[in-house]
Amino acid sequence: MESEDEKHEIVKDEGLAPEKKALAGYAKYTGVAFQMMAIIGGCAFIGYKIDEHYDHKTQWVTALACVIGVCMSIYQTIRRLK
Repeated sequence: MESEDEKHEIVKDEGLAPEKKALAGYAKYTGVAFQMMAIIGGCAFIGYKIDEHYDHKTQWVTALACVIGVCMSIYQTIRRLK
């Protein structure tokens, strides 16, 4: 059984020309890419600032923050594209 969002999306796409459907798909996936970059970049920046504040010689907080950012962005992407 389709959810209300899926029904709305199907009805919304039925009236579009093929070119507009393709453009909507490109915009959706481009948005996902920029969202991933923002999440990973934000986490890396926060980790860098923490390392800078505590004057760590090895930037382990930055590395950990980047890994967390990648995991968060993958989770967000999977959730958004379902």
